[in-house]
Amino acid sequence: MRIAIASGKGGTGKTTVATNLATVAAQGDRTVAYLDCDVEEPNGHIFLQPEITGTQPVGNLIPCVDEEKCTGCGECAKICQYGAIACLGQKVLVYPELCHACGGCELVCPADAIAETFHEIGRLETGHAGPIRFVRGLLNVGEPMSPPVIKAVKAAAPEADVVIADAPPGTSCPVIESVRGADFVLLVTEPTPFGFHDLKLAIEMVGALGLPCGVVINRATLDGDQTRSHCAGRGIPILEEIPDDRRLAEAYSRGVLACNALPEYHSRFLGLLEAMAEQITRKREAAG
Repeated sequence: MRIAIASGKGGTGKTTVATNLATVAAQGDRTVAYLDCDVEEPNGHIFLQPEITGTQPVGNLIPCVDEEKCTGCGECAKICQYGAIACLGQKVLVYPELCHACGGCELVCPADAIAETFHEIGRLETGHAGPIRFVRGLLNVGEPMSPPVIKAVKAAAPEADVVIADAPPGTSCPVIESVRGADFVLLVTEPTPFGFHDLKLAIEMVGALGLPCGVVINRATLDGDQTRSHCAGRGIPILEEIPDDRRLAEAYSRGVLACNALPEYHSRFLGLLEAMAEQITRKREAAG
């Protein structure tokens, strides 16, 4: 099972759900991998306390111009759709922060004056948290594009029965890259106006990708009726409602997993895992 944990907005409890799911899954006979794809603010390590055993740089290939060969024809600037390379007279300027590493400028250069060089934008760390195989990405401060680091995290995912990808919040490119290829997307929301608004955006995003999804309402109260009715109208199952429990907040503040601190929540998260497994099985059977 490849499960992506996402949310329309930050602070809904996405990492809480992801780390608890990984923990209860690993306590059975399944092999489990946890991928922290929130590369701008990874925090799964706070709860899983992994031992990091490997690290490597992650980067893009950006153009490097040989000024002696360059004729100033401007073909490189014409093909670039992102303004990452500009030709000013006989001078060519390269903006690494804008480059998407498509390689087009190198291909169209008639003077063979452009080569690609490695530009580091972050790093990849691998290790283990007990039986859980742990992978996370870390985007360098000041770098604007996180999808290449997220791709590296997903590419480094070990073979496992359950792979849980903890996606960044929102509905933009980093989230889409994180959930792409998942068997199931679990959307974590909260019963607030902002939570409901952003959940609707997340549902639209997942629908556009053609991925099955379900919802968890965290800090659930009676105020969640709007969310419940919307999900019912869209045919989206609410797989769990985690109550607004002060004990959960206290465990979170200490960096302690709810499934370990409060035994009754172990069965809740295990039930959530099995509910997603059932949804995935139904989807596969329906697909033939």
